[in-house]
Amino acid sequence: MTSIRQIQITFDCAEPERVARFWCEVLGYVLPPPPEGFATWDDFGRALPPERQGAAFVCMDPSGVGPRLYFQRVPEGKVVKNRVHLDVRVATGLVGEERLAVLEAECTRLVALGAVRGQLLLADDDNESCLNMQDIEGNEFCLD
Repeated sequence: MTSIRQIQITFDCAEPERVARFWCEVLGYVLPPPPEGFATWDDFGRALPPERQGAAFVCMDPSGVGPRLYFQRVPEGKVVKNRVHLDVRVATGLVGEERLAVLEAECTRLVALGAVRGQLLLADDDNESCLNMQDIEGNEFCLD
């Protein structure tokens, strides 16, 4: 049986660097160091053929524990609901009003970064409260 050692989550988007920098702020991720031989990512980008410049961007968990996020430019825009989405776990273990306060505070922070608030789903018999949101290109995610 094969064991999976790492995963990468890939986002199709129009502006890879912009979306990557948004998710770096959301998750506390960082940009990896530029490829060997380049002082900065801008230097690396300028060395690419024009059609590849700005075509992709990466961010990663500075601890190395979370998955790498890869952002690739695609020509088409988002037209339907995501089949897969990220749950940003900001209120793990919290319930009731305390949970709602943490979700609302994080929502406020992310809206200031360009996210769009969606529907607040209140706790029921099976699930705790969560908040649907969209990133700066309309990709759905949840604050959980």
